[in-house]
Amino acid sequence: MTHYIAEHLGLDETAATALRQRYWKRYGATLLGLVRHHAIQASHFLEHTHRLPGLEKRLRSSAHDRAALKRLGGRKFVLTNAPRGYALRVLDTLGLATCFEGVISIEDMAMFGHIRPKPDARMLRRVAASLKVRASRCVLVEDTLEHQKAARGLGMTTVWMRRYLGGRFRGPPFAPVMTRMNDSAPPAEASGRVCPKPAYVCARINSLQKLMRA
Repeated sequence: MTHYIAEHLGLDETAATALRQRYWKRYGATLLGLVRHHAIQASHFLEHTHRLPGLEKRLRSSAHDRAALKRLGGRKFVLTNAPRGYALRVLDTLGLATCFEGVISIEDMAMFGHIRPKPDARMLRRVAASLKVRASRCVLVEDTLEHQKAARGLGMTTVWMRRYLGGRFRGPPFAPVMTRMNDSAPPAEASGRVCPKPAYVCARINSLQKLMRA
């Protein structure tokens, strides 16, 4: 994404990185800032930033994860701000496609002519309605705190997956005790403090095996 911004807006890497992070923090998705302020076409951005040649060679999954997903009860969907083709590519490579009933991608998140990706609460509400289920019956498993906050506001159960954060998180900056489908989360403070579980997070897990106990 940084390379795309640098190339199409004529910025150096430092400025492109800063702009990407600013739009991500402000809108929840870099794409929204680019569409709103720079007239970037969403389809062009998504196609170029999700090509990622050689991606398949870098992806790994485990039999334990696949087994945990298959044992998990209820209907399961992938809800992602990435385009459908990319999401299916990842799922197929990881051998997880059969673990989910469907994929709800960014192409499915248009409302009134505008893209409404996570963490847009209106989109989350519409997804629940389209699945004919009350929001209170939905569980959102996410690594991005801002998305969790929006979901919890609708009454969804929220499970914070921390396994892939690598010390990063998506939320307000750390104070001593204050409280991330493809944008990178900002790094945690140099102090190395662990972000505590916010009130809007129902459970915090580090593996899919723990999801059944969450």
